[in-house]
Amino acid sequence: MCLAVPGRVLDIEERDGTRMATVDFGGVVKEVCLEYLPDLRVGEYAIVHVGFALQRLDEESARRTLELFTELGLLQEEFGDPWELAAEAGGPSRTAGADVPEEVQQ
Repeated sequence: MCLAVPGRVLDIEERDGTRMATVDFGGVVKEVCLEYLPDLRVGEYAIVHVGFALQRLDEESARRTLELFTELGLLQEEFGDPWELAAEAGGPSRTAGADVPEEVQQ
């Protein structure tokens, strides 16, 4: 699943002509493109989907949404360790050589 998640802008910089921000999603920090919201400022909140800030959001709405996502386990699902998530789903375990195809390990 890919959610649109609210996050708070920690800092903004331009990289190779693209406006980028470091955004905090309730403790998970990611890099986000701000090209769709060119006037977004440090300290403001935005809804982010697949690495793009799409819509400005007030702090109270962002806080309530992050709390609800946390309660439902959606933040862990969206940002959690992919190896842990695969193990929980019955996928490959995080062991030595787990990222090496089986035919190569033999």
